[in-house]
Amino acid sequence: MSQVSPAVASPNTPGRPDASTASDTPDTPGAEGGRRSRERDAFFDNAKFLAIVLVVVGHSWEGLRDGSRAVAAGYLLLYAFHMPAFTIVSGHFSRSFSFRPRQIRRLVTGVAVPYVVFETALNLFRAWNTGEEPRITLLHPWYLTWFLMALFIWRLTAPLWRALRYPFTVSVVLAAAATASPDIGGDLALQRVLQYLPFFVLGLRLERRHFEALRDRRLRLLAPAVLALGALAAYWTVPRMNPDWFYHRYAAQELGAPGWAGVLMTLGMLGCSLLLSAAFLSLTPSRRTWFTALGAGTLYAYLLHGFLAKGAHYWDWYEGGFVNSAPGVLLVTAVAAAVAVALTTPPVVRAFRWAMEPRLEWFFAPEPPARAGRDRRTAAPGA
Repeated sequence: MSQVSPAVASPNTPGRPDASTASDTPDTPGAEGGRRSRERDAFFDNAKFLAIVLVVVGHSWEGLRDGSRAVAAGYLLLYAFHMPAFTIVSGHFSRSFSFRPRQIRRLVTGVAVPYVVFETALNLFRAWNTGEEPRITLLHPWYLTWFLMALFIWRLTAPLWRALRYPFTVSVVLAAAATASPDIGGDLALQRVLQYLPFFVLGLRLERRHFEALRDRRLRLLAPAVLALGALAAYWTVPRMNPDWFYHRYAAQELGAPGWAGVLMTLGMLGCSLLLSAAFLSLTPSRRTWFTALGAGTLYAYLLHGFLAKGAHYWDWYEGGFVNSAPGVLLVTAVAAAVAVALTTPPVVRAFRWAMEPRLEWFFAPEPPARAGRDRRTAAPGA
């Protein structure tokens, strides 16, 4: 890949969508499953695959945190950047969204339908294992489905952020205000929608050249040091900070802090997450690798692994001495990574495409031929 200047334009700078990367596809994280496009960008597929592996590994460490400060530190480190990085990439793939019929179809079939299916399935799974009454309202996303709700809202607002003069600044103000506002509550996952909003808006404003700038040799040499310093900071933070801050689903007052502290935490954690996300993306290969093709199926791994992640707690897999020992932690990590890989493979994609990417041709009115042809001509190669 050709070298470009490492300088990255301000996220508040209005930019024209780059046809090489703009997409009509809800990248959720990595929707599209097996519907292969004529050309896909290996960098983004690699980034999505590596990020989903980290998500699954992070969830596998959740039940091991109490037995190891090192595991707890690794858990905090992952939560500081893996979902921010996902959100940045999702924002980048929302840059061409303008309410065209084809885009609305993909938003419904690639985000809304999976949300309804998995919000229902995960709640039924919880009720079956705990004996509780099912609580399915679709207005209170539970566990993994918050991201689908957030992406649905973010994508609908994408044209607004493109129209503003200082979109990133406005999104940061909204995120800080949300962190200081306990009355927002959990409806529609609005705390997370607003607290993660700056990452989406940033991705929305970035062009392909900005991601290429991260490939600069000097930045790639610095990236491991940035991640190592992040790990040391996380290790220091473990006994000193409530890990719930990293979930971005609570206001400061709900975490026992005053509202002004929430504003400061928003700014501080935003800076840390952006720095770590930049390091992660800098180290992401831009060439095709053995896992590049699997990056198209990360939505499948994201949603399906939730049953195993929750089941591990329901079925007491974390009980016993071995699983909390160093070899046990390594084994759990390896199994989680293997599960992430398996859930992105073509057989899984084919088996669950009916839930992840239904066509629903019976539900939508047929597009006029002229409009359908125009959408195909203007859609990006990676759509």
